[in-house]
Amino acid sequence: MSIVIIGGHDRMVCTYKEICKKYKCKPKVFTQMPSNMKNLIGNPDLLVLFTNTVSHKMVENAVKAGERSGAKIVRSHSSSACALKSILDEHLCTNCGMCPNTVN
Repeated sequence: MSIVIIGGHDRMVCTYKEICKKYKCKPKVFTQMPSNMKNLIGNPDLLVLFTNTVSHKMVENAVKAGERSGAKIVRSHSSSACALKSILDEHLCTNCGMCPNTVN
């Protein structure tokens, strides 16, 4: 499963990636808006927007790109590690063997 995270803090990028890897997901993290963001987003399964730390223009571009690709879009005002974990817990199957919270 591929995940794109838009927003958040620069110092948290490694933490976001580590959390996603524990959920066996391939993350892309954009804390700043690159000039060709529409092309860089690709076709993620899940698009996470940390709305507190991102510009409105970046949110608009990300939402348009996510809608075109058919990604599930989740917005969170908080950009903490706990917020990301709860989003992944909620939107990924907990009984599929892919998540660290899998019930055996």
